[in-house]
Order: sequence, then C-alpha cells, then structure tokens
Amino acid sequence: MPLVAHNKLPTFSRLDKEGQAILQPERASQQDIREQHIGLLNMMPDAALEATERQFYRLIGESNPIIQIYIHPFTLPVLERGEKAQKHIDTYYETFENLKKEGLDALIITGANVTQPNLSDESFWEPLTEVVDWAVNNVTSTLCSCLATHAVMEFRYGQKRRHLGTKRWGVFPHSVTRAHPLVRGVNTKFDVPHSRFNQIDREQFEQAGAMILAESEEAGVQLAVSKDGLRLVYFQGHPEYDAISLLKEYKREVIRFYQRAIKNYPPYPANYFDSYTQSIFNEYQERLIKAMDNNESFPEFPEQLVINRVHNTWHDTGEAIVGKWLGLVYQYTNPDRRLHLMEGVDADNPLGLTS
Repeated sequence: MPLVAHNKLPTFSRLDKEGQAILQPERASQQDIREQHIGLLNMMPDAALEATERQFYRLIGESNPIIQIYIHPFTLPVLERGEKAQKHIDTYYETFENLKKEGLDALIITGANVTQPNLSDESFWEPLTEVVDWAVNNVTSTLCSCLATHAVMEFRYGQKRRHLGTKRWGVFPHSVTRAHPLVRGVNTKFDVPHSRFNQIDREQFEQAGAMILAESEEAGVQLAVSKDGLRLVYFQGHPEYDAISLLKEYKREVIRFYQRAIKNYPPYPANYFDSYTQSIFNEYQERLIKAMDNNESFPEFPEQLVINRVHNTWHDTGEAIVGKWLGLVYQYTNPDRRLHLMEGVDADNPLGLTS
C-alpha cells in the first residue's frame, strides 16, 4: 500500500520522483480500509474449471494481506457444461446480470478452449464482448489472461493473434521493459509459464496503443497495459499456474498420444524438467510405445516419481504484480462498487502517467 506524505519530510518528494507510490493527505482521507469486489469470469472447460478457480483465488488471496477481497465467480451460459461442472456453477457461481447491478471494482477474465479457426466464430465471442464492453466503462481495471487477451486485442483493436506453428509451452525468462506501478520493485528478470499455440506480437500491442511492461526473447510479450495505464491489463502467460500444472498438462498430452489423438509424442515443456526427470520420461516413452505396438493398456504414468522435482519459479513475482494491481484498483476505484472511479480521477489518465 502507498505511503502518505503527512508532513513535508524531503524523503517523500525524493521517493515520489523515483516513482514510489505516495499519497497526499487529501487523497488518503478518502481511502478508508474497505472491501474490494473482484469478478472472475471463468471460461475454462470442465476439466480445468475448479483448478483455474483455485489458482486465481490463491494468487489474489496471497497477494495482499490488507484489503478484504470478495471474489465473484461467473461464467458464460453459452459454454457447454457437463452435469458435474454445471452443478458447481449453479451452486456457487453468480450471474453477469446480477453483477452488473451490484457492480465490481475489478475483473479477471480467464482463457478458454477454442474449437474454431477464428475466435469470432466461437460461441463465447458475443457474450465475452458484452462483458468486456461493460467492464471498460464500469470497472476500474480488467485483467485479461491468455486467450482473453487475444480476444480483447482482436475485437477492440483489430489485432488478430498469430499462430506459432507449434505449441509454445514451458517456463520462460522475462525482463521488465519499462517503468510502471505494476512492475515497480519486482524482479527485473523473472519466470512465467506459457502454454499456447498463438500470440499477439509486440508490434500488435504497440499498434493498439498498449504499454509493454515485460517480455521474453523466447516467449514474447507477457505483460502489457492499455494506453491509459490501468483500464486493461494483459497477460499472455500463466503466473497463476501451480508448480505441477505443466506436469499435469504433459501427462494429458501423453495420454492423447496413446489414444492416437495426436501424431507425435509430445516434447517436454521448455525449462521445466531437470535431466533426471527427463531420463525417467525417456524410459517411460519407450515403455508406452511398446505398449501401443502390442495393444496393451496404458502404463502407469510416473508422476509420483517426479512430482517433487518440479519447482515453481514464478509465483512470487506473479503475486507481487497482482498485489500491485489490486493496490492500484484500491487507490482509484470509487468506494461505491456500482460506480467507476474515485471522484476527480481522470478515466483516460488515472495514474497520471501522461501529461
């Protein structure tokens, strides 16, 4: 949380010039400790619905020990669900219609599975655009994850994502590329997991007027914000992932190969397995292919042998960035969750980053 410049100590001025968040007393007097209401639009398929929910709840809950956070999960009715997932949604999730009436301080939009060559042909396209259009004018900040970033960049800025040819997945190093309150004080180099076949390139973000805050030579842009600095925050990677998320995904890909749903044996996620783990999976690959040749059952996947050898090298930085995001929302959102920004805040330049 920001420091309050409650006297004329020169240190406040020095820190302010360095970019430290400093509140003047008149602004601080409007900021009582209060609850914050965050929507979570969970578009993930049934198999990942609850896991994604837990990952974002964990990331939000661990990122800020002060603000009282209420998370309001909801989804899009057009997404087909199985009986179990639908029961979970009916029991615990809210509706977008109700949240529009009650209001939100911030919104997170997850990724989703795609089935069509063009995002605009997906069943979720129209209702997603409705949610985002509402959020842009009624929510202080919306954080878009992975596919949500691609969809928003296309329907708001005409920037269509580019297919990479192969799946980009693994853990990649990133660097902070410019100053911004979201990355102030975080590690200048940090890891982020990625798992996708498509991406929005740096040039496309720039054409949309976005500020690029962190990127990777291998994996491209990870973090960017809209021109105003706060209204839209874009992730292309997955800082919410658990340590074992890529391991579980690798297992699913191996099963798909066994079922002959994919032609080639899946490669390892980049920069994720150590040499010992890879040797175990090399041996397992030989056993699996032999079982397939002999029409034998799926051999037990050696998950338990390696589960303690995969490590989370990204959570702390992801937690720090999300914590700073929550702090910015807290500083600039109206105390009434039905209203947009605090009185006197310029919606086109809330952070005062441009003159």
